[in-house]
Amino acid sequence: MPFAYYCSSPSGTRDFAVSPLATEAKVPQIVMAAGTSSITERSPYVVRTSFILAQSCTIMADWALKNGINKVVSMVSDFAPGIDAENFFKEIFLKGGGEIFEFIRTPFANPDFAPFLQRARDAKPDAVFVRQFLERGLDKAGIKIIGPGDVTDDDILNGTGDHVIGTVTAHFYSAYHPSPMNKDYVAAMRKANNGLRANYMSVGGYDGLHLVYEALKKTNGAIGGDALVAAMKGMAWESPCGPISIDPETRDIIQNVYMRRVEKVEGELYSVEFATFPNVKDPDKAKK
Repeated sequence: MPFAYYCSSPSGTRDFAVSPLATEAKVPQIVMAAGTSSITERSPYVVRTSFILAQSCTIMADWALKNGINKVVSMVSDFAPGIDAENFFKEIFLKGGGEIFEFIRTPFANPDFAPFLQRARDAKPDAVFVRQFLERGLDKAGIKIIGPGDVTDDDILNGTGDHVIGTVTAHFYSAYHPSPMNKDYVAAMRKANNGLRANYMSVGGYDGLHLVYEALKKTNGAIGGDALVAAMKGMAWESPCGPISIDPETRDIIQNVYMRRVEKVEGELYSVEFATFPNVKDPDKAKK
């Protein structure tokens, strides 16, 4: 039986389905992509190396309030990660005195965002908190676009066009992160994948494999689930995204969250970091 499971579902749907099996078989389940907060609560064998939406969305809300953005329209896709993102942002933003004019949830399978964008324009907010898509025209109405980092995902950012320049997001990784390790990682990723730019999904996988490798070293190759999970708890290392660790209590990722602004650098679009929030835990679990 395999000792680790890699799930590539950003929504966490597959993780939720597999977690009971991981518990029954006592097999570590390494989550390298999904961001729904409650995933690690589904099994004592779940360990996450990806991200948690609450980490970035709460910081995004706090930053917006401190930077003159007091009135927003929230636009998210109508499925678990979108709703999570909205709820985490809403809690901090409203508590800080901000106003949310409207909550717009777009059908996940509906590619026509025009009527939803018109509703956002009509509300005349300072900004639109967006998850899952960017759209032309909002900047012409004087509306800023803010959101979690997957809104300006590195591997598609160059294809979105210059209209996204100035978009501000909060996230744990940017291909433009200035560390020597990340520069080497981005270069190796391009070389191995026909010019593909590294993104947050690739880093989640990279860190997941690193976690498995180092845990096996600590257990001297023993693959028992309890021993491996124990070895993973509290583990810390340098990632292409910066310093990260596994919370020994929740088995969840602790990492920096960066405020980023889209800029054109040497002819390419990047989310350039301008502020760092170090060692961020899952704020949702911290309340429990």
